[in-house]
Amino acid sequence: MKNFGETIRQLREQKGLLLRQLAAALEVDTALVSKLERGERKAQREQVSKLATILQVPEEPLLVVWLSDKVLDALGEEPLALKVLRITEKRIKHI
Repeated sequence: MKNFGETIRQLREQKGLLLRQLAAALEVDTALVSKLERGERKAQREQVSKLATILQVPEEPLLVVWLSDKVLDALGEEPLALKVLRITEKRIKHI
């Protein structure tokens, strides 16, 4: 399963956009987009929304991958991660 950076790179390449073109549309420097794609930097939520618009894709799937990366960063090395996620799912359903 692809992470957020890999997803963005694939979408950018499918659209035939260069890093610098995407960076200009996102109003950031090219190095930041490169780091996002390599997973060295994390996008902000507002950037995810803007990327969806620029890349002409639905926002929800991008947000899901972005949020999944955040959860994985927090729990990836935790032996109890799956148990935590199951309990969290139950708690979210009750909100």
